[in-house]
Amino acid sequence: MTVSAVVMSGIDKRFGAVHANKSVDLDVAKGSIHGLIGENGAGKSTLMSILFGFYAADSGTITVDGKAVSIRSSADAISHGIGMVHQHFMLVDTFTVVENVMLGAEGGALTARGEALTRARLKELGKTYGLEVPLDTLVSELTVGELQRVEILKALVRDARVLILDEPTAVLTPTEVEQLFVMLRRLRDEGKTVIIVTHKLKEIMAVTDRVSVMRRGEMVAHLDTAATSPEALAEAMVGRRVVLRVDKGPAKPGATILTVRGLTVKDEKGVTRVNDVSLSVRAGEIVGIAGVSGNGQSELLEVLAGLRAPLKGEILLEGRPVESAAKNESKRLRKMGLRHVPEDRHRLGLVKEFSASESAILGCHDEAGYGSGPFLDAAAIRRDCEVKMSAFDVRPANPDLKTALFSGGNQQKIVLAREIERDPILLLVGQPTRGVDIGAIEFIHKRLIELRDRGKAILLVSVELDEIMALSDRILVMCAGEITGERTPERTDERDLGLLMAGVRERAA
Repeated sequence: MTVSAVVMSGIDKRFGAVHANKSVDLDVAKGSIHGLIGENGAGKSTLMSILFGFYAADSGTITVDGKAVSIRSSADAISHGIGMVHQHFMLVDTFTVVENVMLGAEGGALTARGEALTRARLKELGKTYGLEVPLDTLVSELTVGELQRVEILKALVRDARVLILDEPTAVLTPTEVEQLFVMLRRLRDEGKTVIIVTHKLKEIMAVTDRVSVMRRGEMVAHLDTAATSPEALAEAMVGRRVVLRVDKGPAKPGATILTVRGLTVKDEKGVTRVNDVSLSVRAGEIVGIAGVSGNGQSELLEVLAGLRAPLKGEILLEGRPVESAAKNESKRLRKMGLRHVPEDRHRLGLVKEFSASESAILGCHDEAGYGSGPFLDAAAIRRDCEVKMSAFDVRPANPDLKTALFSGGNQQKIVLAREIERDPILLLVGQPTRGVDIGAIEFIHKRLIELRDRGKAILLVSVELDEIMALSDRILVMCAGEITGERTPERTDERDLGLLMAGVRERAA
């Protein structure tokens, strides 16, 4: 008979007019790895936030290890053996590993005894679960994989029996992902219970025992992982059949559109972020840049879009020199046919307080058709937005709705529509499907392939290796600001790319 670690029954939660959880039930078996999936806004994060005490449910009950509990704070959750590892790590960079783990559990005003106990416990846990980390190293000096281990250790030191992981592989290399899965299986085999919240169906299939699917605030399926498939899970998430495979024919590269030679970029602190990078992109091809976030991809895109000045190097667009970050250079680049979908749509791509029709003309407001002289034609702008919304299936199709009120996927479609519909010769795309529903991912991928097949050049940056492999005709890998290798999708695999992402330049045997 299966014993439950956590049972959530009839969980209901509203935020004003938004009904985030609608009488949701969840039963997680003790000593299992349980996946929780759903589109953006499906309610899965709200459900886990209720379990960890960030929110209080409006109604419903929670049972932990067979006992009804009241969880009104994270302290309550921890006292009941529930720990959570957040997607964005909650660590103090200037503290050591031991100091971070001790935070909130110092053991009194004199910390010596608490530190000794913490060290002993960390060594024991590290050995038992394969979670070894250098205890006296500053957190700022750790790799991303080590940072995640520290977060898991923080929960285990507090005797967590149930561990919630929110998008745990978002910033890991393939090798680090497999190391994480080994650790999670070991935790499960030692009797711990793991709940993984993710959108990566491949990883759900690889590591979970059972999976629950949410859609529009409701729980729609509970399935044994071995008895389902990525296609079936995608259909359950979206409510319709989703094509997970990207269909594309061979590229037909033409003239070179973008040339970059010896580009070096330093940040505001004088740290080199891009080091002597050279690359090219031709018409009719997608060049993908793979790498763990923070390895210079963002700075490279910003320089190419005219938003940041390089220390040195040369950039040519159709053979014409580009003066990055010079006055009005971004505007000149747009007139030359370059368009940019930024990695952070909220910071660089949209104004959330604007209406959708206003966000849909950002950077293009002075172009013909939107007005005369200093005056904008509101009716023309609205009509233009209606056309874009129809072409890109933006929902709801309301140009007057405030941009902030659209889902992440529909906000991304507004940005893509604005940039793609200008008929660019070169499209720079950063993280095109970050935080995007699986149905919208399918749509965005199709539009990028269509653009390539119309002879446009595309430079794609993504931390999703599946996306890089599926869309790219050539793949460049960045590590520590340098290009560590070039591959074609048919002549590489995730292990090979993972080594390059980690800075190992020699091709795997």
